[in-house]
This record gives sequence, C-alpha cells and structure tokens, in this order.
Amino acid sequence: MADHRQRPRRRGQGELEVLVLSALREADGPATAGWVQERLGGDLAYTTVITILTRLLAKGAVTRERAGRSFAWTPASDEAGLAAHRMRKVLDAESDREAVLASFVTGLGPDDERLLRELLGHSRSEGED
Repeated sequence: MADHRQRPRRRGQGELEVLVLSALREADGPATAGWVQERLGGDLAYTTVITILTRLLAKGAVTRERAGRSFAWTPASDEAGLAAHRMRKVLDAESDREAVLASFVTGLGPDDERLLRELLGHSRSEGED
C-alpha cells in the first residue's frame, strides 16, 4: 500500500527571502544564519538559510560582517525597499525606460497615481533645499 502522507509544501524563493528578512528584522542586532534557522522553526536546512542570505546579499537586501569563523547578517532594507530594488532591476533591464515607465503609470489606479504624484512632488521640494 502506498504511503499517502503529505509532504510539506515547498516554498518559493521569494517567500523564503521574505521569511528570512522578517527574522533578521526581529533580531536585536546582527544575527547568524543559525539564529535565523532557529527563529524560523528549524524546518529549513542550514545550507538553505545560507543560500537565501547569500542571494539577499547579492541583491543588496542584507549586509554581513565577520563573526568568528562565520558571518552575522543585518537587513539593509525592509520589504518595501526590497520590492523597490526588484522594480529598479526590471526597469534597468529594459531598453526603452520611458515606454516602460509610461505604461506603468497609465496602469495605476487613481489612488496610486495620486500617491505617486504626491511622492514625486515631495521629493522635488526636498531637492530644492
């Protein structure tokens, strides 16, 4: 008879990155990969945590410093900062930035468009100081 126990649901890379960043933000300071693994309940392999942290480092989402023979990790930005970084990477990969930005802006709902206008106006007035 076949074993019908369910395997744990496999999480996607983005979901794991969010979990790891959330754990790091809960730390009182720089945290080791082992601490992150424990904080997440230990169901992730240590090597998986290291892989996620290394990917986040490459994306500029975390920083690291030497801590003995390993590293201690610190979030460089919050989830909004990470999402903004991904958006800039997508934009940088396109040859016609103007067309991409125009398409993005025309696809915004009224509330998001108003917010974007306010943010742009605010950043211009800050630059005039």
